[in-house]
Amino acid sequence: MIAVLGQPGTEWTSQRDHLLLSLLYNTGARVSEIVGVRVVDVVLDGAACVHLHGKGRKDRSVPLWKTTAAAIRVWLNANPHLRDSAALLPNRSGHPMTRCNVAQRLALAVDRASAEQPSLKTKHISPHTLRHTTAMHLLQSGVPFNVIALWLGHESTNTTHRYVEANLEMKEKALARLEALDIKLKRFRAGDELMRFLQTL
Repeated sequence: MIAVLGQPGTEWTSQRDHLLLSLLYNTGARVSEIVGVRVVDVVLDGAACVHLHGKGRKDRSVPLWKTTAAAIRVWLNANPHLRDSAALLPNRSGHPMTRCNVAQRLALAVDRASAEQPSLKTKHISPHTLRHTTAMHLLQSGVPFNVIALWLGHESTNTTHRYVEANLEMKEKALARLEALDIKLKRFRAGDELMRFLQTL
């Protein structure tokens, strides 16, 4: 994930794409939610967070890491025309990015990262993969899955439970790679005193 995020370049698109991927990973948002984020939806004072507008008019607020909040500040300072109801992550025309735009920008980031992490070449990575990655990282960090459900905007914790099952499967695979200890158990032989006691029962 670190390789995919990379470092923001000096170009406008590079800086926007870095913020886009950082927000997707930080929030675990759906593509439709992330492209719908407006400048007014971002809170940077106090407890930094972003308001996401989910499916079925279900809105939620997700906290932002200090690094993500700092990246948004840099982005807004460099683009002072982005205000109020303007898209936080616009395309060149100033309109919100589309799902296709996001998928293309992620594909470019993955392609670039594959030079550092060759295993990425064999993996299909979509924007939804970043959402799953966020969920798994939260789970592996010890966050309860009911909190993860709130974080991802799941209507039911049953949806989130599949991450628990996936995590257990990963652990089982890791266990299978470990060699079992070659311990020969010695047969227990009761001593005379214990045998005399057992016979009195």
